Amino acid sequence: MKGSRWILLAVLAALVAAFFALDLGRFLSLEYLRGAQQEFSALYASKPVLVIGGFFAAYVAVTSLSLPGATAMTLLGGAIFGLGVGTVVVSFASTVGATLAMLTARHLLRGAVQARFGARLAEVDRGIAREGAFYLFTLRLVPVLPFFALNLLMGLTSMRARTFAWVSQIGMLAGTVVYVNAGTQLAQLESLGGIVSPGLLGAFALLGVLPLLSRRLAAAVRARRVYARWAHRRPKRYDRNLVVIGAGAAGLVTSYIAAAVKARVTLVEAHRMGGDCLNTGCVPSKALIRTATLVRQMRHAADYGVARAEFTLDFAQVMDRVARVVREIEPHDSVERYRGLGVDVQQGRARIVDPWHVEIRSDDGTTRTLSTRAIVVATGAQPLLPPVPGLVEAGVLTSDTLWSLRALPRRLVVLGGGPIGCELAQAFARLGARVTLVELAPRLLAREDEDVSAFVRARLEADGVRVLTGHRALRCEPAVVSSGLAAVAEPLVPGPDPTQDGSPAAAAGTGLPAEAWELIAERDGTQLRIPFDRVLCAVGRVARLEGFGLEDLGIATGRTLPVDEYLQTVYPNILACGDVAGPHQFTHVAAHQAWYAAVNGLFGMLRRFKADYRVIPRCTYVDPEVAHVGLNEQEARERGIVFELTRYGIDDLDRAIVDGAACGWVKVLTEPGRDRILGVTIVGAHAGDLLAEYVLAMKHGLGLNKILATIHTYPTWAEANKYAAGEWKRAHQPHGLLRWVQRFHDWRRG
Repeated sequence: MKGSRWILLAVLAALVAAFFALDLGRFLSLEYLRGAQQEFSALYASKPVLVIGGFFAAYVAVTSLSLPGATAMTLLGGAIFGLGVGTVVVSFASTVGATLAMLTARHLLRGAVQARFGARLAEVDRGIAREGAFYLFTLRLVPVLPFFALNLLMGLTSMRARTFAWVSQIGMLAGTVVYVNAGTQLAQLESLGGIVSPGLLGAFALLGVLPLLSRRLAAAVRARRVYARWAHRRPKRYDRNLVVIGAGAAGLVTSYIAAAVKARVTLVEAHRMGGDCLNTGCVPSKALIRTATLVRQMRHAADYGVARAEFTLDFAQVMDRVARVVREIEPHDSVERYRGLGVDVQQGRARIVDPWHVEIRSDDGTTRTLSTRAIVVATGAQPLLPPVPGLVEAGVLTSDTLWSLRALPRRLVVLGGGPIGCELAQAFARLGARVTLVELAPRLLAREDEDVSAFVRARLEADGVRVLTGHRALRCEPAVVSSGLAAVAEPLVPGPDPTQDGSPAAAAGTGLPAEAWELIAERDGTQLRIPFDRVLCAVGRVARLEGFGLEDLGIATGRTLPVDEYLQTVYPNILACGDVAGPHQFTHVAAHQAWYAAVNGLFGMLRRFKADYRVIPRCTYVDPEVAHVGLNEQEARERGIVFELTRYGIDDLDRAIVDGAACGWVKVLTEPGRDRILGVTIVGAHAGDLLAEYVLAMKHGLGLNKILATIHTYPTWAEANKYAAGEWKRAHQPHGLLRWVQRFHDWRRG
């Protein structure tokens, strides 16, 4: 394939060189064509098929090689063949030539461009898949770019040749008619500029705007059809500009932005302000992880030069501290604070009655209905419970309900090896529970690279977690003494006694308590019985959509609420953001989406903004942490994006050695030969904090050279980013220049 590209390139170069060397362009000048018009016309009269075929081939050659002269040949076509035949011949010849030019550019250049600008090209291809035909048609109508340049540029995209051909055929037709018609008067034409008048240019501009206007009109027609059944209920005046349902991260930020731009906004919350993040998610889980990390450090006090650290762990006090942390943060998301910011906060259950009315039912049973221009659904998500028989009867815990625990489970089974499952499994194991983590997939954290998954598994197992990947949970049932099923691969050895100083202590026997249950799991046809006292389900989250009136409006519901790139549902004035909308169920993404939901909901009739997901960071708070932004190796290979890999081992970092946390790495993916960052994965203590520098760099187009040139305080963890950039720089040293520099220094020494 590479050889064929070189051959094709050589042939094309030779043809272009011959065109200019032989001065063939003189035959395509206006003066020559006017002089030769009669001869061509006479030849056409005697041999029409030969002339049409020769003209067609010459036109295809000129356009496919992107040579100057296509305009002159179009005029000649009109002069020889007349308006009707000339339009047909020129139209098809120009389409064939343009398509050949596009395919040539694709064959010669796309591979190199993809290797150098893979991420950007992938983004362009996604846009082409959505609206490429529309934009190509617009550019054909109004030639903002020269046609030959447009042919070459479209060859670098993934647009299908068939689509390119028929869109070009239609899009160029109007211009072809104008020039062919001018060619019929070739003898009277003084210059190419005389072809088009100001009025005609205005008509072309109108043609260019027409698709945009048509698109807006089509959207208005679709909206009218969607709203038709509710048209009689549309109010003439509105109580609110915006009603936001749900006071989690997405709803809070949406309502805050609306109030900041002086819109009248009502925020409705049925339960607790702050949503899942504050009450059952990010905040309590990180508080629990912090205590679990402290317990581990005390158990390993000798690693820090302390011979023995004695402590008594009271799990009820641990959970009380978690609740206290939540209470301390609550004022940030409180009703009082948001009312002070200008938001009308209503406690109650919201139901969307129609596209412009929201009914709010308070706890005391009273209801009120507000009319509103726009509605934002920000109701969040809830843990997904798989259809495992006996799971509910066993008293399953989720990330929403486990915070009511006040007694540490002796045996805990965690279903799910994603971020939530891994975080909580490690935390409970460090607090003294004997934890078994069951994951259906062949490895933990399936979205991460394989080396990350293996590292996290090793760390969990080092903390006492039994990790069973590739196992399917079949059912839960009360424990029995005898069973025909196979035993778990490892004996149920008691873990550290949570009430003592951390030294392993033998349990008072291995008999199962009367209330114990067993999980039956299967792998490769072999079933295992896994005894447990409590089971925690962390297999994913599903949008919280029931009871808000969405089904009555005909809005489809599923694992998330379907929205377009503007976060609009099928009703343009009903939007969604946060976990309920996806595709990334993170608190920081919910806040990010909230800006688009607020602005599009309030100002969408003037201008809408597409939600931007190009730079989305994430962090899994196992110890050590796993943080990621952009592409990782796994994703890049799946998408066929070529990259360079730079890796810096944190075990070399001074601060990591000082802190006794010298493990992990910084892994950076860049464009081949360039310092532009495609993605970063960091494994190590404070990885989530370290990632922020790369998020900033990727968002604003800064490369590794800029990070390397930035002063980082010594000794800090942030130096890992500088050293990773240094590793990249070392791999891209200008060896040829350095050899000359060495000779210069040798010369200076005499």
